[in-house]
Amino acid sequence: MSTSYDRRDFLKTVGATGLTLEAAKSALASKNDTKATGGRVVGANDRINIGVIGCGSRGQGVARTFAQVGQTDNSCQIVAVCDVYEKRKRETAERYKVKGYTDYRELLQQPDIDAVYIATPDHWHAKNAIDAMDHGKDVYLEKPMVHTNEEARQLVATVKETKRVLQVGSQTTSADIWAKAKKAIADGAIGQMLMSQGSYHRNSIEGEWNWDIDPGAGPDGKGDNHIDWDLWLGSQYKLAPKRAFDADRFFRFRKYWDYSLGIASDLFYHVIAPLNICWDEPQFPVKVMATGGIYVFKEKREVPDTFHLMAEYAKGHSLVLSSSMANDTHIPGLIRGHEGTIIMVEHGQFERNVPYITVKPQLERGKAIGGEKYASKFGLKDYQIPVDQTNMQDAHVRNFLQCVRTREKPRLDVETGARAVVVINLAAESYREGKVMYWDEKRWKSSDKPVKA
Repeated sequence: MSTSYDRRDFLKTVGATGLTLEAAKSALASKNDTKATGGRVVGANDRINIGVIGCGSRGQGVARTFAQVGQTDNSCQIVAVCDVYEKRKRETAERYKVKGYTDYRELLQQPDIDAVYIATPDHWHAKNAIDAMDHGKDVYLEKPMVHTNEEARQLVATVKETKRVLQVGSQTTSADIWAKAKKAIADGAIGQMLMSQGSYHRNSIEGEWNWDIDPGAGPDGKGDNHIDWDLWLGSQYKLAPKRAFDADRFFRFRKYWDYSLGIASDLFYHVIAPLNICWDEPQFPVKVMATGGIYVFKEKREVPDTFHLMAEYAKGHSLVLSSSMANDTHIPGLIRGHEGTIIMVEHGQFERNVPYITVKPQLERGKAIGGEKYASKFGLKDYQIPVDQTNMQDAHVRNFLQCVRTREKPRLDVETGARAVVVINLAAESYREGKVMYWDEKRWKSSDKPVKA
């Protein structure tokens, strides 16, 4: 991956992430301070102080995980929270008996904060994370990491420059199935990889992102009902277009392109990111195409309720993913090779614990085509590799906290996260433009024309 992108260009290009010139200068000054101090050095027995940015249902859920892990081993504590919706801010601040902020920039000024957990809508992820790292904070950033490929490049460059720890919050990558699959592939169980496939299907009201709308909540609301709609939009930073308040957009943001890519970013990240971990090495795609549509749910929405993508990689490996929000029967999750197949998940979603993965040797006239070591050890029959049953969310949070102390690379680091999110963004672009999209890794650019070698 090229990391030659100069963040000084980013600071000059005000519109790239929406930094105003004044904010850009502030961020640059903060970055220089961070380089000098490196943030607080967290000792082995010190509690890591966490600030929570975004207190919606996901933010509150993972915040509880941080709090519970901290109570169990005294490893961390929540010391501040932030949300643009007064009700969420107040309730979460009272739960942890900490200060609540409306503007995350004020939270970042709190000197005792070592790391932040970011669970804002997708269009805010990059700016929240970059600003946090420029203030010397480590970051646990919800998937899909960023909203655009340009933001992915900026995030990779920022992590490299600031040397902060950034964990992307797809807890699926902490499931043991991926470590076991990676080892089986490295041991030659399936030979040359050919194709990975998976799906993410569900059929429910909440699964369709039709979350409850609080009556009376909005920019004109008083007390608990007040929402800082302008700050949420981020139009002053060019994060999303300015528009009048829309409760559906605020409470059900995943249905709108300005703030989310729907199925692609909310669901497929749980498949693409861990696959990049267990493949022989994380990879960018060279070509991505997508299709689908709004087949069933004709209510107020923009993103499709049914979506499929195909991605091609330079090493001769393809990815096929399918999803519908109107049918919950899944396609088995597989990694296919010339000499065998690994069944990752047969009947359910990738993010659920399974007791084992299955290796199926390829057969030809009663003999294994390849994988002789496996055939001689297990015969020509399918065999199972036991998988540790772990709480993926706990494991992912603990991995982040450990890396804050050791400064090691976390399980889902920014480079691997970028390789996953590029597929997602290209797929959305392909669907919306009706074109096959190609990726130029050296230039970090997409095109509807093949990239010349």
